[in-house]
Amino acid sequence: MNALLLAKKPDRLIKKELKELREDNKVTPDLIFRDPYFLNFLGLKDTFSEKNIEDAILRELETFILEIGQGFSFIERQKNMIIDGEDFKLDLLFFHRRLKRLVAIELMLGKFKASYKGQMELYLRWLEKNEMQKGEKTPIGLILCAEGNNEQVELLQLDKAGIKVAEYLTELPSKKTLKQKLHQAVELSRKTLENRIEG
Repeated sequence: MNALLLAKKPDRLIKKELKELREDNKVTPDLIFRDPYFLNFLGLKDTFSEKNIEDAILRELETFILEIGQGFSFIERQKNMIIDGEDFKLDLLFFHRRLKRLVAIELMLGKFKASYKGQMELYLRWLEKNEMQKGEKTPIGLILCAEGNNEQVELLQLDKAGIKVAEYLTELPSKKTLKQKLHQAVELSRKTLENRIEG
């Protein structure tokens, strides 16, 4: 379970999701996706492209699926979508068995950009119209970036659009960096809890 993602949600939503998980074994996207993803097993060093990441993921598909979590099944690479006579390509398409949803994954170099939301929304609506089967829930998207832009992600309200953003790391950070990140996560959780108690 991703405690940091849950900590960012209002108390009532956290309680509702945990209750549904306990009572109905209902799983939400926040319980499945995490941030960051450690892709150091791909062997990428220094300079690489989105295609290099995609090639490495497919070469190491089993390890990649184990990193993103249980329940994912690979469907297609470079899923072709023709929209208004124009070709669009989704990097990776998966299906998550427990969520009962198609999962569109886009791999991006550098920091998250607000324009990625529109691109992913277009892909998700196309998948919903053309690929979704009876009994499935609406598709969800995961944008993997080298760096997140947390304020942009928050302002864009990506959760409402069924889009998650997560960072990927191609090399494990130093112990010092890991300690700093852990300290920041604990501090954020503490402040969130204090605000809820005071509010």
